[in-house]
Amino acid sequence: MAMQTAKGAGTRQSVLNASLRLFAKDGFQKTTMRAIAAESGHSLGNAYYYFGSKEELAGELYRNLRQEHRTRAWPKLAAGNNLETHIRTILNTVLDVLEPFHDFGPAFIRAGLTGTEDPQDPDRGRDLALWRQAVETARPQPPLSMRQDLPELLWLLERGVVLFWAHDPSPGHRRSRRLITNASPVVARLVVLSRLPVVRTIFDDLIGLVRATA
Repeated sequence: MAMQTAKGAGTRQSVLNASLRLFAKDGFQKTTMRAIAAESGHSLGNAYYYFGSKEELAGELYRNLRQEHRTRAWPKLAAGNNLETHIRTILNTVLDVLEPFHDFGPAFIRAGLTGTEDPQDPDRGRDLALWRQAVETARPQPPLSMRQDLPELLWLLERGVVLFWAHDPSPGHRRSRRLITNASPVVARLVVLSRLPVVRTIFDDLIGLVRATA
């Protein structure tokens, strides 16, 4: 049984590796499951056994890239940086990681929408841990009343930036970078202003909206 499990894991990985080679060479749209099966040396049926579509393969790639993003971003969250710096760092790093795969943008969005809506999704928990680290190590500290809910709101901001990037036709996707540059200080200032009751009410409404759609 262990040998069969290891063999299955090897077959799955070889199909995934073949898809990445073809995606890199021919692009996501032009690559077919039949071509992936041929490249991997397995039958089409075997490829479909492990991945129901090339969109599922793109979803697996997206999960791997999310892990790479966390690995790259975490060491950059130096204690003492202000919140604006941490927001800008995490958002720019996610685009650095995703940039070579812009052709996959819509597939990544679909993959993100199907997995990370689940509060029990491990990757969602790891993403939130990254944002929690950004909040906890920022100086000055965000208002105490915001610290528990702020990581999830910033995670939603990250998803919005990725959605914008996925459909950004500007050369080098400069508009996405400009969005990060302009949005980071605004969000950081709003967090500081959340000490004011009227601003805190807006944040409470946002949090309530998130909870209602979870």
